Amino acid sequence: MAARSIGTLTISFGLVAIPVKMYSATQSSNAISFNLLHKGCGSRLKQQYICAKEGTIVERDQMVKGYEFAKDQYVQFTPEEIKALEEAGTHAIDISEFVPIESIDPVYFDKTYYLAPDKGAAKPYTLLTEALKDSKRCAIGRWAARGKAYLVVLRPIGDVLAMQQLHFAADVRSVEEIEIPKADVKPAELKLARQLIDQQTAPAFEPTAYTDDVRARIQAEIQKKVEGQEISVSEAAPETGTG
Repeated sequence: MAARSIGTLTISFGLVAIPVKMYSATQSSNAISFNLLHKGCGSRLKQQYICAKEGTIVERDQMVKGYEFAKDQYVQFTPEEIKALEEAGTHAIDISEFVPIESIDPVYFDKTYYLAPDKGAAKPYTLLTEALKDSKRCAIGRWAARGKAYLVVLRPIGDVLAMQQLHFAADVRSVEEIEIPKADVKPAELKLARQLIDQQTAPAFEPTAYTDDVRARIQAEIQKKVEGQEISVSEAAPETGTG
């Protein structure tokens, strides 16, 4: 099945503008999730919010968001105030610089998307992709969506441009926060460690060589229960008024 585009963007730098289609690079649909059921009747449970002070159920139209600036002390924000603080969504990836890909520590990498040329953009898209390959560089840019600002990197994977979100520096903990006890390493010990590494060294990482054994085990157990008819049928709950 062909991949489906989830949006359109424009790669922009200088006087260049390249319209592209965006695709998810990973498949969240492959994840296995469980629902909470009532053990007695097997029906789905509905989430409710309870006021910690009054012990009553609070409906969504009675909720506001608040920021805890001190222990148990909050400042409240209306939806309009939060909306005003959000970043305005754009359909542009504004490139600010080009850097060697190896200069980015993988700890900064986050969610990945694939980009494909939109109508009439095959030539400039290919030129940018090949130029990045030839220069061994990637593009750093900014993109805004869903009220948030993102730092992104554009890098070629074969003939496809990948857009990878990056964590901002403030979101990444410094390694200096981690305490590592000092230990002396003897040359003979280091040599032995290198030998062990060399014995298990492969030419390159091959993702298909690794499978999610836990997911396969869960899927097999789910199928066994389905075939054994251990099935809970959740009946629709009756509608209740809130007034």
